[in-house]
Amino acid sequence: MTHFRICNLCEATCGLRIETEDGVVTSIRGDRDDPFSRGHICPKAIALKDIQEDPDRLRWPVRRSDKGEWVEIGWDEALDDAAERMASVQRKHGRDALAIYLGNPNSHNYGSMLFAPPLLRSLRSKNTYSATSVDQLPHHLAAMLMFGHQLLLPVPDIDRTQFMLILGANPLVSNGSLMTAPGVNDRLLAIPKRGGTIVVVDPRRTETAEIAQKHLFIHPGTDAFLLASLLQVLFAEGLAQPGRLQGLYSSFSGLGDLFEDMTPERVAPITGIDSEAIRQLALEFSEADSAVCYGRLGVSTQVYGGLCLWMVNLLNIVTGNFDRKGGAMFPEPAIDVLRSVSRGHIGRWSSGVRGLPEFGGELPVSVLAEEILSEGAGRVRSLLTIAGNPVLSTPNGRQLDRALGQLESMVAIDFYINETTRHADLILPPTPPLERDHYDLVFNILAVRNVARYSKPVMKPAGDALHEWQILSELHSRLDRGGLGVRLRRIALSRLGPRRMIDFGLRTGPYGSLLPGRGLTLAKLEDSDHGEDLGPLRPCIEKRLQTMSRRIELAPSPFVLDLERLRSELETNEAISDRCLTLIGRRHLRSNNSWMHNFARLMGGKDRCTLLMHPEDARRNGLESGEQVDISSRVGQVTVALAVTDEMMPGVVSLPHGWGHDREGTRLSTAELYPGASINDLTDETRVDGLSGNAAFSGVPVRVVKAKEDGQKT
Repeated sequence: MTHFRICNLCEATCGLRIETEDGVVTSIRGDRDDPFSRGHICPKAIALKDIQEDPDRLRWPVRRSDKGEWVEIGWDEALDDAAERMASVQRKHGRDALAIYLGNPNSHNYGSMLFAPPLLRSLRSKNTYSATSVDQLPHHLAAMLMFGHQLLLPVPDIDRTQFMLILGANPLVSNGSLMTAPGVNDRLLAIPKRGGTIVVVDPRRTETAEIAQKHLFIHPGTDAFLLASLLQVLFAEGLAQPGRLQGLYSSFSGLGDLFEDMTPERVAPITGIDSEAIRQLALEFSEADSAVCYGRLGVSTQVYGGLCLWMVNLLNIVTGNFDRKGGAMFPEPAIDVLRSVSRGHIGRWSSGVRGLPEFGGELPVSVLAEEILSEGAGRVRSLLTIAGNPVLSTPNGRQLDRALGQLESMVAIDFYINETTRHADLILPPTPPLERDHYDLVFNILAVRNVARYSKPVMKPAGDALHEWQILSELHSRLDRGGLGVRLRRIALSRLGPRRMIDFGLRTGPYGSLLPGRGLTLAKLEDSDHGEDLGPLRPCIEKRLQTMSRRIELAPSPFVLDLERLRSELETNEAISDRCLTLIGRRHLRSNNSWMHNFARLMGGKDRCTLLMHPEDARRNGLESGEQVDISSRVGQVTVALAVTDEMMPGVVSLPHGWGHDREGTRLSTAELYPGASINDLTDETRVDGLSGNAAFSGVPVRVVKAKEDGQKT
């Protein structure tokens, strides 16, 4: 039997053609007729079959016994127990004693996206965290302050641009990130074929840099200096051209004064990029028929992340490349989630220990461990995790690992006993992806082309299995302490279910209609195996903009004030090349989240959890490729094999993320074969973006020495 659906394991959302026989997946291939991905597929797609058949995946709720063993229990008992554990902690210690952490897979599950927020509102805990603050929080901050909504994230019009400047991103491996672009390899290669140019700025000569026309090495964590200098050149040379949206901009006059001292000559020693190369880059960007600057994880996860994303937007705006063909544009998704999601807010409350601000109702996850470990009022004593593994994905993972062991109780919604959920008292496993339907609520608002696709379940749920939305709804019903009106809304939401909510969203969206037989509906998408192509991105800022002034705010005061922090470092900083080694992360095409490491066909081949180091640094430290090395930082130490390569900038080393499967108590079959080492046993929870509180992973100071055979330092 043939099934068509989209892959929801990463942001690319590729169309798949899945063949089954007698309830078993026999083939997963790219869907050549998908209007967006056009047959593209990456190795991760096969993980859909592996998840379905994985013997390590939990099929029933499990509870830890008094002897520490996992015991299967029924759903009613499990849901009652989970709700009582959370409620009792809040009754005893206050509502903030319960913390909630939402992992990245929630963004790939429309049921979770619709039913987690009502549950969280009913719990009313200020200790809410998510993967957002180790990934993209600066993007949301810039969007909120400049465009009026945290989800108004401009994306590159990659299919029509003539000049693409890529900072801190490797889309050839990530398949695009905050840029949903399936088949991104072909999309990138098409740029030079039509006479365009790709420039990559990165401390590593990445896979994307290899196909670019130019690659510039940059010292980690200094992108803000480069961006400020590019803006300085544009204004100083009279190259800033606001374009057709000039009447929509606030504060354009005088904007250049903010950057007048950020000359290429001053920032060159800090960035490691020659001043003439900076000037040439500014000139080429401004002279291109169309251009777009795309900054991603490497610029988001640094101490100036907020400033970086503000200046990325400014670079696109002041060159007239904003909301225009080939520049930075806004998608117009079939379901406009902006209508149902808060515009965003910051600083309404702060974390108890360090005083970091909340954003959009969430605290930065970098403070979670200290909120558990610190005595006193407001201490976190219980945790609910939903599809997350923060021990491996948040800074100073060993500290969080220790902290989780001190909780009074922990409940996890997850289908694996992993490095985080091994601390839980109760685990509630949802259905795997192939047993549920799917509509992409999140990544259609980041897509480089407007599309709408609905995926029917490939298989029926086994036995009494529950979807995430059903688990969340059942917990909500047991924990809801609201009045009659709140309870009635909850009951109505549960009875409506996510599928009918999607249909309503389509009917009331820009391509739908409430009139019978008109517009886009779920029924029409169900009849369309390959989805609907809604066309290329179009200029639409006038109707999408949500600032109170109805203008694009070019100089929000938080960014202007934070420039002083950047300026003070410019005045005191020495050349970074004179400092110790700095650590950056990396990603591989075969993995996304840590749980993909449980699939042997994805993990096979050569060891990928290695430390990359430039030959000069290896010689200086007396190290050779292939030997074991100890990497140490302020917070910890790990041991891995060294790989010497000139793809690294001198003074910079790289370790991939998502590894570290060496903790006792997990139930992961491949952990012994592919344990690796967690980069987040080295990253520092005290290093955050000063504006947003986002974790600053990029550029952690480390020391690397040869390891003895027993793993101890020499």
